[in-house]
Amino acid sequence: MIRISQIKLPCGHSQGALEEKIRKTLRTGSRSLNFKIVRHSIDARKKPQLLDIFTVDVKTGMKPKEEASLVRRLKNKNVIISPGSAYRFPGPGTEKLQHRPVIIGAGPAGLFCALFLSERGYRPVLLERGRRMEERTEDILKYWETGVLDPLSNVQFGEGGAGTFSDGKLNTQINDKTGRSDQVLRIFAENGAPESILYESKPHIGTDRLRRVIPNIRKRIEAAGGEVRFNTVCTEFVFSDLSDDNAGGENTGLRRLMGIRIRTSGDDSGPSDFMPADAVVLAIGHSARDTMEEIFREGIPMEQKQFAVGFRVAHPQRLIDQSQYGISDPAELGKLGLSASPYKLTARASSGRGVYSFCMCPGGYIVNASSEKGHVCVNGMSDEKRDSGWANSAVVITVGQEEFGDPHVLAGMRFQRSLEKKTFLMGKGSIPVQSYSEFRTEYNSDSHDRAPAGSACDSNGHSGIFPGKAGLNETGKDGTCSYTAGSYESDNDNKNGGQAFEAPWAKGRCVKAPLHILLPDQLTADFIEGMEEFGKKIEGFSGPDAVVAGIESRTSSPVRIPRGSTLESVGVRGLYPCGEGAGYAGGIMSAAMDGMRVAEAIAAKFAPFSSQE
Repeated sequence: MIRISQIKLPCGHSQGALEEKIRKTLRTGSRSLNFKIVRHSIDARKKPQLLDIFTVDVKTGMKPKEEASLVRRLKNKNVIISPGSAYRFPGPGTEKLQHRPVIIGAGPAGLFCALFLSERGYRPVLLERGRRMEERTEDILKYWETGVLDPLSNVQFGEGGAGTFSDGKLNTQINDKTGRSDQVLRIFAENGAPESILYESKPHIGTDRLRRVIPNIRKRIEAAGGEVRFNTVCTEFVFSDLSDDNAGGENTGLRRLMGIRIRTSGDDSGPSDFMPADAVVLAIGHSARDTMEEIFREGIPMEQKQFAVGFRVAHPQRLIDQSQYGISDPAELGKLGLSASPYKLTARASSGRGVYSFCMCPGGYIVNASSEKGHVCVNGMSDEKRDSGWANSAVVITVGQEEFGDPHVLAGMRFQRSLEKKTFLMGKGSIPVQSYSEFRTEYNSDSHDRAPAGSACDSNGHSGIFPGKAGLNETGKDGTCSYTAGSYESDNDNKNGGQAFEAPWAKGRCVKAPLHILLPDQLTADFIEGMEEFGKKIEGFSGPDAVVAGIESRTSSPVRIPRGSTLESVGVRGLYPCGEGAGYAGGIMSAAMDGMRVAEAIAAKFAPFSSQE
């Protein structure tokens, strides 16, 4: 097979143009050939003249030696013999499993770990504290409509994990030479994702389609001998001292995991059951705070980790498209085969902190992503078509022990919680929002009494400068901004900052609020610096059409659970920290790949469970 790179065609080209270009490149004339797209990207450097850039693999029908000879004759650096697939799952180990492997958490890491183990005879048991997709979706939609939160079934907890209610981006910054990333994409496509994810440079599924894909993966796990239990939470880890086994050497002082205790989610007073296990995969996600607290109480080694906090910022998608493509009309973009455009922005504040866009959602929504009562946090989400007319992204600042003010391993988690509690008070449970123009003006004003660094509001959820209710205009998917600095009427009698309202760029009720006093002063200053810098890169980014929503606090896990060369916890044999919650991933792709990696480690050590019966 021959691989051709850097095939350039104008966006909106005819259906047969790619094959014609391939034939011209290979000089094959009318010879029969088949090809598949390996990679596709957009070149917008000379916007509005946009180019499709393809890499393709071509079957010419020639023998391998003939193809090699053709490649040599062409003397084209973009034409080579196609490399083969790199991924190989390891052969099985020899140690006998006394019990089936247990995986805690049905996010991408847990699902892919369970899938790879189940399809190789290990019959894992996958535990998820939340509900299956069908029920979870109903619970989340109800929360966005009514504001009544179910702590067990929300944007963070339930089948598929937090990534299911996101943009469904499948990007990874990992330079993967193992083939795991291609394997993850292939599995998504086999279970209902669009085939385009196999070759797009920035693949995404979209939350609406991902909700159909995840149950198909679950059914595949069950068909292969795995078991999935919902509404089940791990409450305790049970150990034995390895010194009892006369292990000695490097194992002195370590503990061996004997199993876990589980109970029905939400039934804190009910009895717990002991589940014995030789291997437990800890794929809990970044929001399982009760489990993190239990891990700390149990003395399982854990480290404080930096993460990022900030705000979601929304803009009319037309503004972003004009900057990225030189075209703002969605219909014109559609003719070119293009959808809403993404962006990626970074800056360095004068404080030295990094400020950057994160989890950008073209044509998407800001969503209320809370999972604890009395707390509010936000995330971003897009459907497959990315057609809301609004773009949003987190604009966040890196934080660590300096901001936490405490070396305690859980100080980052406590910092998150304190900000989310303040956000809840500020919005009375709704998403607090503010136009960026007002955010900047109020923060920089010398005429108002700024709250102390780190404080949000008083116990009533308001301050002396709390704005009044919103006066919103109707808007459609054309992206016309209905939320600008001048769109509010004063209402000093409304102590919760105004009447809750629905916004075209949000899922969940919103309320006008003074977000400029939510973060510590220096972080707010860094945010404004970053926004102003981004405004130099994308015209209008820091202008009157920008809307700020808060708080974005769960960009990644606030802890890392160290693991050794076998991927087991450095303090507990048989416990495998995995995925984003353990500090080893940062999105759907990297979490799924880490789940695969842990499955490989378990399989390399143990013989399949099915072969032992």
